[in-house]
Amino acid sequence: MKSLWKSGALAAFAAVIVMTSACGGGNGGGGNGGGATAPAQQGGGGNAGGDKVVLGFSQVGAESGWRTANSDSIKESAAAAGFELKFSDAQQKQENQIKAIRSFIQQKVDVIAFSPVVESGWDTVLQEAKDAGIPVILTDRAVDSEDTSLYETFIGSDFVEEGRRAGRWLLEQFKDASEPVNIVELQGTTGSAPAIDRKTGFEEVIKDNANLKIIASQSGDFTRAKGKEVMQSFLQANPDIDVLYAHNDDMGLGAIQAIEAAGLVPGKDIIIITVDAVKDGMTAAAEGKINFIVECNPLLGPQLMQAVSDVLAGKDIPKRIVTEEGTFTSEEAKAALPDRKY
Repeated sequence: MKSLWKSGALAAFAAVIVMTSACGGGNGGGGNGGGATAPAQQGGGGNAGGDKVVLGFSQVGAESGWRTANSDSIKESAAAAGFELKFSDAQQKQENQIKAIRSFIQQKVDVIAFSPVVESGWDTVLQEAKDAGIPVILTDRAVDSEDTSLYETFIGSDFVEEGRRAGRWLLEQFKDASEPVNIVELQGTTGSAPAIDRKTGFEEVIKDNANLKIIASQSGDFTRAKGKEVMQSFLQANPDIDVLYAHNDDMGLGAIQAIEAAGLVPGKDIIIITVDAVKDGMTAAAEGKINFIVECNPLLGPQLMQAVSDVLAGKDIPKRIVTEEGTFTSEEAKAALPDRKY
């Protein structure tokens, strides 16, 4: 391992833990368009001197309100901890992330962290980081590597359980159904861990009721625009849709636009379930347009900085760190919205 700790960083981080909890912000899309094909950009401020811990972080992109809040949390937490953050936006392309990680290795950062665009194809570059003595931390999304020594820990949600929570709520709503309930599904980015796992968990639960049938399922790439586009095609091909299950709020919000354009009432004519619970999604739920939201907390910055601290101090940390999250009905969203941080 490169270094046990850098002078002054531990004290700065201890102050951060006292002053901050899981807090951050940001809503809506938009973001850095620089990509990761160029050298990773300085994100957290500060000088590249020997006194600071240098953290290289490769983000998936800026495809949703959740992702923006996640990036903000990481940047704010790194700055508060006194770390130098080299932040790179992969624009949802694995090749950009691999280039960014290799750039971090060349720059000899202390720790590399990233949220993988997809699950597979990481062993080679992670082995390069290991050979360079640079520890790697996964955030938000996992990799499917059989060699778990290639990374220190994975910090993030249990995506399978999120899918189960969505399925359990739906199962309860239609427990007395005697006719088919037609479900359409907006999946996340093809090959990504949340898309695979949220589908798996949902299907695992709803199979207990033979009347619950997924009649169409397609990727909406976790974006509002694509969610609207795919929902339009669902409505054209399937005139009798009872339920929409969207793997994130942004796709659900795009689908709501398509549903309203078709002359239907979201939340009534079509029951809507989404995942994330960002402010825009919670607002739609409070208005009755989304019936149920499974929370996926994006504010991982403080947990990531704690993990960086522990790894560099030579401490043993859990291989899996699960974030705490809840669920919201429309009424619960209305009550929670005034104090929502993201």
